[in-house]
Amino acid sequence: MKTIEKDQETLTFAKRLKQSTRVNHDGVDTLVMQSQPFANEKNYANFLRLQHIFHKTVAPLYQNNVLQELFPGLGELPRLSAVESDLNDLGLSTAVDAASVEKITDLHQAIGWLYCSEGSNIGAAFLYKETQKLNFDAEHGANHLAAHPEGRAPHWRKFVAQLDALTLTEQQEALAIQGAMSAFAFYKKTLASLAVQSPL
Repeated sequence: MKTIEKDQETLTFAKRLKQSTRVNHDGVDTLVMQSQPFANEKNYANFLRLQHIFHKTVAPLYQNNVLQELFPGLGELPRLSAVESDLNDLGLSTAVDAASVEKITDLHQAIGWLYCSEGSNIGAAFLYKETQKLNFDAEHGANHLAAHPEGRAPHWRKFVAQLDALTLTEQQEALAIQGAMSAFAFYKKTLASLAVQSPL
């Protein structure tokens, strides 16, 4: 136990976030792939709805003044409009039931949500390639999965550096980790809900 605690202390904040939520992250990955989002256009449409609800939930965080001070350039990063553009490309509605959108009020938990949101852009490289099997790309249907203009890896390294530059108390870090766990749980819950509404 002492060894684990010591290892945690020597890890950067971003790595502690990753280590603490690895099981949650892997669980989301497994469920998403089990839903076969690229098997056909109907499944992909369901995946887009899932992405839309998630990005609708985190969108206000990108416009929060306090968070923008902690993460310079944050206001330029939300992908909600890109997801809505993809929905429009498929002729799908961008209307969302307000009850399906989570309200994130704690700013330290919000850091964990942002970690999940920005981290998903790294994994999106594989997803983006898969969309091309359905003839979607950055110009049509898969814009929100396209790489950041400065590249996925450089963009992620920049965000990680901002995370590691934060001066948080142990309690605040714990809240951020809880926020990341909540984000993964919300994504899984939303995926399950949509699967019931639109079974494979």
